[in-house]
Amino acid sequence: MKVIICGAGQVGWQIARHLSGEQNDVTVVDSNPDLVRRATDTLDVQGIAGFASYPDVLDKAGARDADMIIAATHSDEVNMVTCQVAHSVFSIQRKIARLRAQSYLTAIYSDLYRRDHLPIDVVISPEREVAEAAMQRLAAPAAFDTEIFMDGKAQLLGITIEDDCPVVNTPLRQLTDLFSTLRSIVVGVRRDGTLFAPEPNDQLFVGDDCYVFVHVDDISRTLEVFGKEQFKQERLVIVGGGNVGLTVAKALEDRERRTRTKVIEKSRQCAERAAEALERTIVLHGDGLDAALLNEAGIDRADAMLAVTDDDKTNMLAAVRAKAEGCPYAIALINDPTLVPLMGPLGIDAYINPRATTVSSILRHIRHGRVRAVYSIGDAEAEVIEAEVLSTSPMAGQRIRDIDFPEGALVGAIMRNGEVMRPVGGLRIEEKDVIAIFAMADDVPEVERLMQVSIDFF
Repeated sequence: MKVIICGAGQVGWQIARHLSGEQNDVTVVDSNPDLVRRATDTLDVQGIAGFASYPDVLDKAGARDADMIIAATHSDEVNMVTCQVAHSVFSIQRKIARLRAQSYLTAIYSDLYRRDHLPIDVVISPEREVAEAAMQRLAAPAAFDTEIFMDGKAQLLGITIEDDCPVVNTPLRQLTDLFSTLRSIVVGVRRDGTLFAPEPNDQLFVGDDCYVFVHVDDISRTLEVFGKEQFKQERLVIVGGGNVGLTVAKALEDRERRTRTKVIEKSRQCAERAAEALERTIVLHGDGLDAALLNEAGIDRADAMLAVTDDDKTNMLAAVRAKAEGCPYAIALINDPTLVPLMGPLGIDAYINPRATTVSSILRHIRHGRVRAVYSIGDAEAEVIEAEVLSTSPMAGQRIRDIDFPEGALVGAIMRNGEVMRPVGGLRIEEKDVIAIFAMADDVPEVERLMQVSIDFF
């Protein structure tokens, strides 16, 4: 497949890395020659320096015979015009655009507007993706990372192994025997900064971050097995009242279970906008790093704090201060993946990586065939792929133990006729089953081959 990626920032670069690694013909376009050079030097891609919305630039990038264009520059307007030019001038079949401004999103999410006037097949909203990720983190406060799979019947949980974990130093194979009815499986472990798919004889050690695929009905029991407690979510403080904070606050207001939420926003204009849009949420104007303002917001009585400003360091420091003032659970929005290793030493409980959520969303739409969900873990180090098993798949009709999975891949769960099942070795995979597989980045192409995943535009 021939793909043009407009924008060579972190999102564009990671998408290019995924697609070029899967033997696609990828061209990266960016107005910054240094970013283009970085992409061509580190990836097997072609690069064009220029404005993505210019027809002559797209022509040089090979738009006349391209199958897909992904507009992920920092400008909404450039992304929209790029898709329009790709459609009107070059008849590119599949067009994906990343858009941030709420005003554009309100209009574009209208089917009539999009179909008749602005030819964008898929709109990716980073703010909406991040807000959804924040709600998932709040729903599972004992986990540092979460993602929903299998129509909401299964979840991926990131769990840190601490001193009081009952199963520390226990081989994973033994866990399977001890908790034979528990529908959960450890699919990934990060130890000393390195992520890997564990073997049955591997043990979990204090300080490990493990990724567990679990049936939703078994989440509480799984967290208990790993020494985690469920926290109530009745009082919440949000630092940052921009698009993300406002979206989260609205979602909390819409929940059946009432949450008493207070928002702190430094910009008076944003604070006034948030106050007008929210009905039951108190909005405070001021600096989220101000201890006096945090105390006014009741941070010492809050069950959780969410820091979602547009500055990573502000979010980290606000989370640290909230913990120091007595808040038991703090989540920080972190754009720079190099800051993630500081979360543990600083005592921050969980983080949200906007780029990872955006990359996952774009990948889900790119691999449109029978793929139902894709979640990118860490700095694109691994993926969890959920897909329907085709009759032509090498897995169809085979028992799990007989399938030649790559070393860095583990099955998380199987869903058959709406029922999520634990992936025991003797279970036979059938056509139309839904399977979720954790795969290290280098093993994703082989997993897709086993799944018979195809990039399908229809």
